[in-house]
Amino acid sequence: MTAQALQQRDLAVVIGLEVHVQLETDTKIFCGCSTEPAEDEEPNTRTCPVCLGLPGALPVLNEAAVEAAVKIGKALDAEVAEDTRFHRKNYYYPDLPKNFQITQYDAPICADGSLEVGVEGERRDIGIGRAHLEEDPGSLQHEGGNIETASHTLVDYNRAGTPLMEIVTDPDFRGPGEVRAFLAKLEEVLEYLGVFDASRDGSLRIDANISLVPADEMDDDGVVDDSTLAAANRTEVKNISSHKGAEKALAYEVTRQKNAVKRGREVEQETRHWDESRGITVSMRSKEEEKDYRYFREADLPPLQVADWKERIPIPELPDARRERFREAYGLDTEAASKLTSTKEVADFFEDVADRFDPDLAATWVADDLLGELNYRDMRITDVTDRLDEFARLIELVAADEITEKNAREVVLRAMLDEGLRPDEVVEREGLGKAGDDAVESAVEAAIDENPDAVEDYHAGEGGALNFLVGQVMSKTGGSADPAAVNGLLRERLDD
Repeated sequence: MTAQALQQRDLAVVIGLEVHVQLETDTKIFCGCSTEPAEDEEPNTRTCPVCLGLPGALPVLNEAAVEAAVKIGKALDAEVAEDTRFHRKNYYYPDLPKNFQITQYDAPICADGSLEVGVEGERRDIGIGRAHLEEDPGSLQHEGGNIETASHTLVDYNRAGTPLMEIVTDPDFRGPGEVRAFLAKLEEVLEYLGVFDASRDGSLRIDANISLVPADEMDDDGVVDDSTLAAANRTEVKNISSHKGAEKALAYEVTRQKNAVKRGREVEQETRHWDESRGITVSMRSKEEEKDYRYFREADLPPLQVADWKERIPIPELPDARRERFREAYGLDTEAASKLTSTKEVADFFEDVADRFDPDLAATWVADDLLGELNYRDMRITDVTDRLDEFARLIELVAADEITEKNAREVVLRAMLDEGLRPDEVVEREGLGKAGDDAVESAVEAAIDENPDAVEDYHAGEGGALNFLVGQVMSKTGGSADPAAVNGLLRERLDD
């Protein structure tokens, strides 16, 4: 359909994704090179003849990568193929030392799956057309600028050969927000499976395909027939590396395409690069077609028969199921259950605490207090999982009425995280033992005697006066009194 014809019709957005996931294995997919980079790693040192594609070097498939692929297939409710094999995808690019990529073409290891995603309060199934294994290329470093303006580009082959799972969705997205929600859910599932580490640089990369179609050719459920999609020019946006980046890149690209149509120009079928620093997409090249890659069978790797692995390889309880169990078993509300299952490590930590204390108390301390303090410090739950006993001791001190909740949260917990101290050490150092009844009563009497204006305001019905007097008592007791008890004692004295 011409741009002039499209100008006269409302346009709808159709998006499909290709998500490249680095798998957590000790070695690369076809060789024994380590996948664990050192902090001071030099470029091009984690390589060998196989991942550099030197003549005569033969690939050997990493069994752990295949197991990870099967786990992903199970989590996505996908079919694991009876027969799967590898091909060579031929193209020249400087980060691909062999000038071909070993990947899977017409026999992917997984196909026909789905992932349920919450979008604006509704649950939707996003179709997964296929998920296949392949090797990662190296990485490019553009010196002195971006991909357009750099004076030169350096190539580091340390990443080349890292196992990848490419997850290809159906064109089921109708807006950038849906894409962001899907990527967050997918990453959550992958981390639960233990096959993915989001903290690794470049661990998740997204290519997105965007088409504009006439809105009246999309049905009420958002379904577009194949002929409509085939008639629409498709633009691919590459090199997106985050959920937020995907939403921003697609929002920009949708606006760019709609503006082009409004001006009477056709949307070109091309590949574009997402320049995150400038917040724009830039043209890279015309969009390749399947025939351009000249796929042919990888003769050095035999076919795989791993369909039976789906039955014998276990996967852990996944986020949605664990969330529902937390609501039923612990009586948590939806918000708390979501916080406490945000990662598998958080969920495990909470259950360990809930085994020792009332679930409501455990949920409050883990979901609100601990996670809040960790987020403020840019820390993760994995930074404190070996200190579970110390955290439990802190809750014990509060439950036994030995320190106030305020001091536990605002003094002890923070010192534990900032200084690595044990809770009892902080209590002793800061003198946080709870004030005795006599000391609290004396502080209440002193606060009343020393602040007649506040007493007068209280009797005049000003609510802030009582809070002021509570603060005076807390100050006099060094924060060691229970604020609720102080509040009650003040009301009793003032109302006599």
